[in-house]
Amino acid sequence: MTTSTLRLLAAFALGLSPAASRAAEVTLAFRPVVGAAPVALAAPALAKVGANELSLTRVSALISSVAFVRPDGSFAQLEGQFGALALDEGRDRFTLRGVPPGRYLGLQFLAGVRPEVNHADPGQWPAGHALNPLVNALHWSWQGGYIFLALEGRYRRADGELGGWSLHVANDPRLTLVELPYLLEITGDTTLTLEIDLARVLAHVALAPDHDSTHSRPGDKLADQLVENIPVSFRVAEIAPTPAANVVSPAEKKTAAPGTPLAFTLPPGFPQISLPADNPLTVEGVALGRRLFTEVRLSRTGVQSCATCHQPARAFSDSVPLSLGADGKPGARNAMPLFNLAWSGAYAWDGGKPHIRDQVVAAMTNDLEMHADPVRVVSALSADAALGDAFRAAFGSREITVALIGLALEQYLLTLVSADSKFDRAMRGETPLTEDEKQGFAIFSTEYDPARGQRGADCFHCHGGVLFSDYAYKNTGLDLVSADPGRAGVTGNAADRGKFKTPSLRNVALTAPYMHDGRFVTLAEVVAHYDHGVERAENLDPNIAKHPDAGLQLTDAEQRQLVAFLRTLSDPCFK
Repeated sequence: MTTSTLRLLAAFALGLSPAASRAAEVTLAFRPVVGAAPVALAAPALAKVGANELSLTRVSALISSVAFVRPDGSFAQLEGQFGALALDEGRDRFTLRGVPPGRYLGLQFLAGVRPEVNHADPGQWPAGHALNPLVNALHWSWQGGYIFLALEGRYRRADGELGGWSLHVANDPRLTLVELPYLLEITGDTTLTLEIDLARVLAHVALAPDHDSTHSRPGDKLADQLVENIPVSFRVAEIAPTPAANVVSPAEKKTAAPGTPLAFTLPPGFPQISLPADNPLTVEGVALGRRLFTEVRLSRTGVQSCATCHQPARAFSDSVPLSLGADGKPGARNAMPLFNLAWSGAYAWDGGKPHIRDQVVAAMTNDLEMHADPVRVVSALSADAALGDAFRAAFGSREITVALIGLALEQYLLTLVSADSKFDRAMRGETPLTEDEKQGFAIFSTEYDPARGQRGADCFHCHGGVLFSDYAYKNTGLDLVSADPGRAGVTGNAADRGKFKTPSLRNVALTAPYMHDGRFVTLAEVVAHYDHGVERAENLDPNIAKHPDAGLQLTDAEQRQLVAFLRTLSDPCFK
């Protein structure tokens, strides 16, 4: 440290301003850059980054143990506060509370979480908490612990073709301390903008087919290089007072329902959730929703109900690729199974409906589905005295509206919880898996990475965890160019074309045919697609694109074992 720097620090330390009257809130905002240039994540394009020509489609991280360094060398330590970043989804900041006002020489934090947190039960964290797996999508479940930093995208291989890269830094030995010297004064609520330079993160990393992924296993030199790079990849860009919010969003209104409260039972190990505060579960509301689920008067022709295309014996799915609507016309997409909906953040294959009630009404009025006239539906149901009594018991009035129909069905569908498959019982030690099922689980849970001695199907990337879905939207290589816009129809982003929500694999043996268009009749066909049938679309998910052009090359026996494992996910309550 130079003499001039020491003098500056001494002057800074001695020139303290009067202490502010209260602890401050400091928002840490992160933005990705390459050198000094910002990185576009919404519509990723290939760009030169170090030795690589690549795009970036995911930047996720867990930040913990933030501390501000005082001039006397002590720390304002903020343990127990965590940040879950997903820069590609716009979640680029988190707020620290209780920061003592004063002058500081800089800050430090951990990229990742300490071992006692990393190996604790992830089901303990409340809905909305940074460590809740539904929030961060970084928990490895059976693999153990959290991913600390996830970077994914596409890159130009030496042969000119597009590959996929997936770098996941994790495991206790790779917990990384980041120290950022920066003279700052905190006198009130403050926003501190930090840049993460991806060129520095990827310094000395040359992506290649045998060097384009890591899961931070012991002895993985690529992971070691990333851990060496991370501390020098962050820098403080600017500090400014946090602007006052112009609009304060009202808290979600909690409704006092007239019916008998019905408790929602959270299965062991499942992430905690927030149920709709404006539509609390009641015995009467759920009973009404169950009744409406089989009500044919919700359709235009009076012969079709929700249960027509969502059959309880098939885990509330249909047996055909495209269900026929009330007018005999095929729908646009395969009927999704209906269970564990409480854990999904949005509904339909493209996530276009934010609530179950919205999806219910959309299905009822869609001209390819039930094609109902809402006015006629309300009129027909209102003439039914017994049904009016049921609405009064559930909602306090005999008045029937489309909105209340949606709320009743939402209550019922929220109670369809699947958590008691053979696999669940095996995890609880209640029943053994066969050798084929065990081998299938091992294949399911293992990354395909022959360069590091790993041969598996990589299923856990999208279908890991107790829910067997990350609920993200991905292009899985069904077509080189998708005829269905998929998620792009919702976002308007061309890079989302052909992306669809990851379905849960629970009850998957009951829900054939498969994919958004029902193109595959059997599980064996689905496995074969991921093994050797992937079309290398431009926006193919990186965790699939990193596989060789020839595919995974699982043996016939391995594919059969994988199917055997998938069959253990069936819940007897749903067949």
